[in-house]
Amino acid sequence: MRQRCRVPCFALSVLALLCLRPTGFAQAPAPTFEPATIDAIMQEALRAWGAPGAAIVIVKGDEVLYARGYGVKEAGGSQQVTAETLFAIASTSKAFTTTALAMLVDDGKLRWDDPVSKHLDFFHLEDPLADRQVTLRDLVTHRTGLSRHDLLWLGAPWSREEIIRRIGFVKATQPFRSAYQYQNIMYLTAGYTVGKVSGGTWEEFTQKRLFDPLGMKGANFSSKDAEKAADHATPHYKSGAGRATPTAWRNIDNVGPAGSINAGVRDLGKWIRFQLGDGTFEGKRLLSTARLNELHAPQMVIPLDGSTGVASFTRAMNPDTNMMSYGLGWVVQDYRSQLMVSHGGSIDGFRSQVALLPKHKYGMAILSNLGRTSLPEAVRNSVSDALLGLPKKDWNAHFLGQLEQAEAGDRRREQQTEAKRQKDTKPSRELSAYVGQFAEPAYGKLEVVLLGDKLALRWSSFQVNLDHWHYDTYMARGDALLHNKPVVFTLGADGEVEKLSFLDQEFKRQKPKAGTQ
Repeated sequence: MRQRCRVPCFALSVLALLCLRPTGFAQAPAPTFEPATIDAIMQEALRAWGAPGAAIVIVKGDEVLYARGYGVKEAGGSQQVTAETLFAIASTSKAFTTTALAMLVDDGKLRWDDPVSKHLDFFHLEDPLADRQVTLRDLVTHRTGLSRHDLLWLGAPWSREEIIRRIGFVKATQPFRSAYQYQNIMYLTAGYTVGKVSGGTWEEFTQKRLFDPLGMKGANFSSKDAEKAADHATPHYKSGAGRATPTAWRNIDNVGPAGSINAGVRDLGKWIRFQLGDGTFEGKRLLSTARLNELHAPQMVIPLDGSTGVASFTRAMNPDTNMMSYGLGWVVQDYRSQLMVSHGGSIDGFRSQVALLPKHKYGMAILSNLGRTSLPEAVRNSVSDALLGLPKKDWNAHFLGQLEQAEAGDRRREQQTEAKRQKDTKPSRELSAYVGQFAEPAYGKLEVVLLGDKLALRWSSFQVNLDHWHYDTYMARGDALLHNKPVVFTLGADGEVEKLSFLDQEFKRQKPKAGTQ
């Protein structure tokens, strides 16, 4: 009897084709690293975005291939950006926080799936189910059900513990563990846990267990320290005339573990070498290989398509990606059929990007001193294409187009808001009737005062004027973070002001205590 072939015919065909490859047929040579190509990419990015300065480091395995600064530290100045120039790296700090947690997992002092309350007894979430079950892993994968609420820390006067306590009163916008929602205060909580478990602070642990062993001598944790350094960049924003205009460093010490690290690309090259390795650095083990790999593994799906604006924006910013997830302080995705592990950062006047191409052992960091720009992403993609021999694409043009669409969308929304304004209306009551104390469980106390013939609002560390919009609605003016935020007063059945809505929160009027006016 004839023996049945155990190999499918299509497999035999493939094998035959491989074996009968014509003489002279050869695989395309692997691309070689060309410093001139990187230099051209950086120069073009600075020109396209009108950025004062930027810096880049590129790593291959355990070797730094390229580290250089471009442009100037401050627009109009002559001091050149160097590989040591300090920039705010913003949310790319998050990977330092998750790596610190992973070290404590290695030390046996905590587990990723420990309830947060096991380590921080004052931490709570408003949703009872989430409050009972929320774990450290939930905190750092953005799946607690909470939206951002960044104004609870941004420009706020409260301590880290106070901010963590306040977030416990905020209502969830999605069911627990059902959706990806970026949340900085959860990272603050994770870093606070690092300090609590290690018997110190997040800064002390990160300095001792990461900065010192890696030799990151220039890196620090506060804008106060960065501004004192001899070699630091000045943050910028684009003015109405399109010019890069210097602005102040934003101090974000109160949310440090979510994004307060400042560093130059020379130091970030050491960080990338460690992240591309097996948990050792220059012969010394800092983290187990299993824990390091876990940091880069998918944990929570990030939607690329759907009806939400966030998903649509994510798709537009990642046109060559099919799947995207959040890992542990990293975004994990396919990029033009290649695995990419990365994270971006943004804070007033600075943008950053750290990216790994693990299968090819490449890594890079790009820093820029211009806010609201996709320069780091454009450079990341262009450099990745060059390193991997992928077809060239004008990423500056792509991301500039996305920015133009976003700005056009902002203008449309402003026009729609203006179109709904009921002109020639008046407040229901005299201005003094709106004056008083208001409070909300998470956002705390708010005061409306009368300054001359206009209302003003005091909340957190802010004071803004209130311009009448229509009826009992006012618009905040005078601070960039609160500009055009509506303040809507509501009258009770007795005609007195009962509450107000601000930042999508309901503040109830507080009755004066007995004996006070």
